[in-house]
Amino acid sequence: MQVELRDLYDRFRDPEAMRALARQIQREVQGLGPINIMEVCGGHTHTIMKYGLLQLLPKEISFIHGPGCPVCIMPKERIDHASILAAQPDTILCTLGDMIRVPGSRGSLQDARARGADVRFVYSPMDILKIALDNPTKRVIYFAIGFETTTPMTAALIDQVVKRGITNLLFHINHVTVPEVMRELIDSRDEHIDSYNNRIDAFLGPSHVSVITGSRIYEEFPTRYNRPVVVAGFEPVDLLEGVLMVVRQFREGRREVEIQYRRSVTREGNRRAQELMERYFVKRDLFKWRGLGNIPKSAWRLKDEWRELDAEWVCGYLLPNREIEDHKLCICGDILRGMAKPTECQVFGTACTPSKPLGSCMVSSEGACAAYYRYGNLL
Repeated sequence: MQVELRDLYDRFRDPEAMRALARQIQREVQGLGPINIMEVCGGHTHTIMKYGLLQLLPKEISFIHGPGCPVCIMPKERIDHASILAAQPDTILCTLGDMIRVPGSRGSLQDARARGADVRFVYSPMDILKIALDNPTKRVIYFAIGFETTTPMTAALIDQVVKRGITNLLFHINHVTVPEVMRELIDSRDEHIDSYNNRIDAFLGPSHVSVITGSRIYEEFPTRYNRPVVVAGFEPVDLLEGVLMVVRQFREGRREVEIQYRRSVTREGNRRAQELMERYFVKRDLFKWRGLGNIPKSAWRLKDEWRELDAEWVCGYLLPNREIEDHKLCICGDILRGMAKPTECQVFGTACTPSKPLGSCMVSSEGACAAYYRYGNLL
């Protein structure tokens, strides 16, 4: 079985298949001029860097590294919320792995743990259920992060908490959504730059998000904004095929939503997961994205009927709501907008490294800066 699984993955990483797709893109892009493609997801960024796709593709294709990393976009004030909650007596704070090292204004959750706080990272939200049951005299708080990919898992955990009557588990919800930030990147203007939306010609949609939501969430972008969206997988052959599909749309004068990752993504998505999310969550009016500012309707919160499970409501008296600026030398905001490459940052690889990150794009395993730092020898 292991050999068969390896054979399956190898097909999507086959060098000859990659070169053949690159040659086809080279042929079909001729005469079209430059095409700037934003890969929304950080997983795509790492595939591009790890497998040297920048070197395979013709000069007409440029990638804009988007904001699709839930750790990278988490603002300092919400990381501070986690640190404050973790410092409370008889409290266990749980979150997903990369979140522990992201710096807030009070340091990171790793620093909080060094000061004696009980901070634990989990691989699955369901692991928190056992932690809560094993520690009935302590308050367990789940600092939940992620795009639509992980939101249903948090909803499933809440569902179990409600059904089993567990009273010592609270949720600090930081789940964000993809279409709203894509819209923001096209619509918005920044006082420091000119019309940055014009740099995005097309999007590569995140495949794992789309398994949950379906491809229909992107249908406004071809019709309203004249930008094609191709939902592509994370393997290098997937990604190159996705780029080829974008190029063909431009060659044929089309603007559509297409699915390259057809083995897992449908137009409608996972309705059961969507219904579970809708049972417990409602959209926030605003949510601040690190480096991008407040984006309307771009994140979830618990519905009012479940506020006894909401750490922001139960512990609201502890949590400050002032906004906190990022480090002055960090340009993560411009990188998340697609306005700069990591190598354009003056502290990249010197004062800012994965072991001592100044910004979230370096600390996250899916961050663009981390990808450039790790695979920069391929540039």
